Amino acid sequence: MTTLDWTPRPFPPANALQGRWCRLEPVDPVRHLDDIWQAMAGHDHLWQWMPTPPPQSKAAYGELLATMAAKAGIVPFAVIDEADGRAKGHLWMMEIRPEHGVFEVGFITYSPSLQRTRMATEAIYLVGEYGFSLGYRRYEWKCNNRNEPSKRAALRFGFQYEGLFRQHQVVKGENRDTAWFSILDSEWPKVGQAFRTWLAPENFDAQGQQKASLGDVTKTAGVA
Repeated sequence: MTTLDWTPRPFPPANALQGRWCRLEPVDPVRHLDDIWQAMAGHDHLWQWMPTPPPQSKAAYGELLATMAAKAGIVPFAVIDEADGRAKGHLWMMEIRPEHGVFEVGFITYSPSLQRTRMATEAIYLVGEYGFSLGYRRYEWKCNNRNEPSKRAALRFGFQYEGLFRQHQVVKGENRDTAWFSILDSEWPKVGQAFRTWLAPENFDAQGQQKASLGDVTKTAGVA
């Protein structure tokens, strides 16, 4: 048995997290609603794997954001495009267990204008960097095992697959087997550096196309 010199970490304060391409701001149901509704309206397919159905009106989306902002035990962030200052999606820092040093990124809801962008990747990096900077030990990613894009994204971001929780949940009346992934604090120096290398301006050409993929960068960095 290994004895740790460990004390519980603080619950993460709801601070803005500044990146190069995006900024994460604590969800404000009033200030962020117009931008998020404009970015997300009409794209119901984006909610396929979410635990809630897509809001069908701006007012309903406002209620959802208000629920997020009031929910205990999470830190919900709006993802702000640094280029135009508009919110284009949201995610949660969640499943936060200060006594064990564990946190998760989840409820990731990216509009089409945010998907497959540097911002989308940088947001995942910013959550990880924040949690580990507070002394947390474990960064989790979980998804429906049928959600193949999410599982590929987890591996691309440097999370390690840990296994399958069978019949873990019932979501929207369907069984959910949950795939679990994690990054540990001992792994973050290499994973974080891979993110920073990929996100650097010199990794992109004048048209914004990547020169090296994040997957290639993580392999070069020695991330398993």
